[in-house]
Amino acid sequence: MAVHNEDYWGRFAGTFDEDQTYIVGEAIQRAIIAKVSAERDLGNVVEFGCGRGYYTGVIAKNAKQVVATDISDEMLELARRQLEGFPNITVQKANCDSTPFPAEAFDTVVMINLIHVIDNPSDTLKEGHRILKAGGTLLVSSYTGFTMKRFERIKLVLRFLRKWGKPCPSFQTNLSPANLNPLVEKAGFTVQESQVIGDSSKAVYLRARKE
Repeated sequence: MAVHNEDYWGRFAGTFDEDQTYIVGEAIQRAIIAKVSAERDLGNVVEFGCGRGYYTGVIAKNAKQVVATDISDEMLELARRQLEGFPNITVQKANCDSTPFPAEAFDTVVMINLIHVIDNPSDTLKEGHRILKAGGTLLVSSYTGFTMKRFERIKLVLRFLRKWGKPCPSFQTNLSPANLNPLVEKAGFTVQESQVIGDSSKAVYLRARKE
């Protein structure tokens, strides 16, 4: 999450996972989990924007090691508690635009529900490319209003406003493969899979490779 959004997200850390489920629904969260669970042999992984670690444990089941990062101290404190049962997970503070990791340090970079809420997705994708090994994998998934029915989208917006108030100006509410794929390709990746998943609530799911 962008540096200037640290305070914004930190305010919601205590109930973040519950609020997120209330806003988007369990069905789309299960759909993302199913897609991530199907990704095998992830090797050494870094996760950008881990929040409280809602998806981190799922990632860790198919990974050698996971470094779960976020910019919010409040989120990271709760993530450490939530993930303490996973010996292959390390929780660390890092800005996804400029991490402290060396080049080509990881086999997989994961960004779940991050790319649509940050100011500079291109910078974050370039940073992911920098720290990935050649042949490494990028996994991106983010909630979107794209292809949602109008009434369902209105209800989602109202639930968001009820829990979190007005969103940051950087929020992209209509992310689609058509606008995500070029960003990923411009950062140096080859897109292998890109689709919209979910029923009433939706998410974009993308897998790409660093050549």
